[in-house]
Amino acid sequence: MKISELIKRLGGELVAGSGEVEVTGVAAIEYAGVRKLVFAENEAQVKAAVESKAGAVVLNKFEAMETAEKSVVQAKNPRLWFAQAAHMILHEVPERRDFATKVHPTAVLGEDVQLGAGVVIGAEVVIGDRVQVEDFSTIEAGSIIGADVKIGMACRIYPRVVIYADSTLGNSVVVHSGVVLGADGFGYVRDAATGAYTQFPQQGILVIEDDVEIGANSTIDRGALGETRIGRGTKIDNLVHIGHNCKIGEDVIIVALTGISGSCTVGRGAVIAGQVGLGDHVTIGEGVILGGQAGVLSGKTLPNEGHRPGTVFWGTPAKPLQQHLRELAMLARLTKRKGNRD
Repeated sequence: MKISELIKRLGGELVAGSGEVEVTGVAAIEYAGVRKLVFAENEAQVKAAVESKAGAVVLNKFEAMETAEKSVVQAKNPRLWFAQAAHMILHEVPERRDFATKVHPTAVLGEDVQLGAGVVIGAEVVIGDRVQVEDFSTIEAGSIIGADVKIGMACRIYPRVVIYADSTLGNSVVVHSGVVLGADGFGYVRDAATGAYTQFPQQGILVIEDDVEIGANSTIDRGALGETRIGRGTKIDNLVHIGHNCKIGEDVIIVALTGISGSCTVGRGAVIAGQVGLGDHVTIGEGVILGGQAGVLSGKTLPNEGHRPGTVFWGTPAKPLQQHLRELAMLARLTKRKGNRD
């Protein structure tokens, strides 16, 4: 992609070199080649970037210097500019690939499958009946796509992903290896007389909105009778489980080893750190941050009412961080006082 196109879409100012320089990817400064973009945030990085083999540099402060004919872009936040440029270069595949659809000879396609322009289907992929895959999406080796699944434009399905029937993925969704989407939720009805369990119907759907990324070996269940929905721009780490009927808002971060029980709601912009556990029917307000290993009991709500967005909750049961630390300190003093008396 040309530097001029990136500037047009991301802003910034070309302060040296040519906007006609084309970059095919991004790299760390020490590994960059002539068709790579790098970023620099301080004086030492600027010097190294300018002296590197990279074809283009984005930085936040530029002073006239020898740039070895590099293209230099000045941006307020070079790290963000670099990340957004990388996403465009990697995922806006019409500029990187021809419009021919390519299906590996070992792939198995069901009836009435619709493949858009530039779609790539890898080896031993199995695609069920009536699946729709829109332009420039890639489904890599060994993945299984159930009947009536819809996959939007420029999606990347890595090897050995399983997507159950009736699931929907928006545009530019990235699904890493080992992910299972749309499996039955864990819902059972107990017969009090016999103690036997009967599965409650798990016949709903799963909707993944645009620009979601789902890390390796994570699982997201379909709705029971309604839907499970993952909001636009949400990023899910490896080894995360999201149960049935959950509603995850836009731009949420969910870190590895988190477990979210059924029928939870997570507000826009929330951050859920590693090894957090949510009981069923929990509500997490917009912008709430749950610290690592926090636990929220079933049916509880952690709102922003009385707390500014970005307030950290911690512990089990989760409480505002300052309150939790005060209680720990008080407990420590009481324990010390008791020990002195003993």
